[in-house]
Amino acid sequence: MQIIKKNNLFYLKHSFRKYGKVKTKQKYLGKDVPKNIEQVKEELFRECLQEELFKKLKDIQKNFKKEWKNYPESIKKKILLDLAINFTYNTNAIEGSTISFEETQELVKHKIAPNKPLSEVQETVSHIDTFFAALQSKSLITTRLLCEWNKGLFFQTKSDIAGLLREYHVRVADYIAPDWQDVKKMMKNFTHWIEQNQKIMQPVEFAARAHYKFEKIHPFGDGNGRVGRLIIAKILKQSKYPILTINYKNRQSYYKALQKDENKFVQYFLRRYISQFKRHLNKQTKE
Repeated sequence: MQIIKKNNLFYLKHSFRKYGKVKTKQKYLGKDVPKNIEQVKEELFRECLQEELFKKLKDIQKNFKKEWKNYPESIKKKILLDLAINFTYNTNAIEGSTISFEETQELVKHKIAPNKPLSEVQETVSHIDTFFAALQSKSLITTRLLCEWNKGLFFQTKSDIAGLLREYHVRVADYIAPDWQDVKKMMKNFTHWIEQNQKIMQPVEFAARAHYKFEKIHPFGDGNGRVGRLIIAKILKQSKYPILTINYKNRQSYYKALQKDENKFVQYFLRRYISQFKRHLNKQTKE
């Protein structure tokens, strides 16, 4: 997206792909660039998403719901357990766990613990429980709920920080999280944004933006990535969309997307989502 000037007038220009062809949309800004240019950029970006990707997302939801309805309850339980195992393995692996996918399966399904650090074993079991709690929760996403999830993840292994907003500075690689003194206010603004947008924003876009905003706050001493990905799962489940798993093998592209601005992360997320669930697309939408 770029601001261009023609005959002393300013325009906002954005290019995107639709059915394999590059399209361009342009928005008139006036004789001067408006002060709310970031808001204008987001509006134009969302207009382009509407044309480019939203129909595909709706088709994915429609076909997923149709398929899910046909499964017997026993099969649904098995699918959800397999999803929980896959989600847990990948989200913990991204955060440095050495427990393999096969070991996660053995631990969850057969209660056979691998020869790995006890803390990793405990956090795997805790994540499975917290994952199901997040999916079953009907509550609005609030600071209190997110603290409950964080406590669920770490009450056995890191009881001194489990469920508590941080009161210290945090740095993750090159990213310096906001000053801890601003965390409570930022979380209040975040949950207000959740409340204002949950019923009006396209659900997959909403999940992407919620995840991005939460990760930028980084409110906990540990588990921000895991809690942030649980936010994605909860939003998608409540909206009857299939749940996206951020795969460990794709972590580098995920990290790079998080380092970009919010709209670029949303674009990455939506394309990743459509790619992961392309089997649910109608034939004409794939073309």
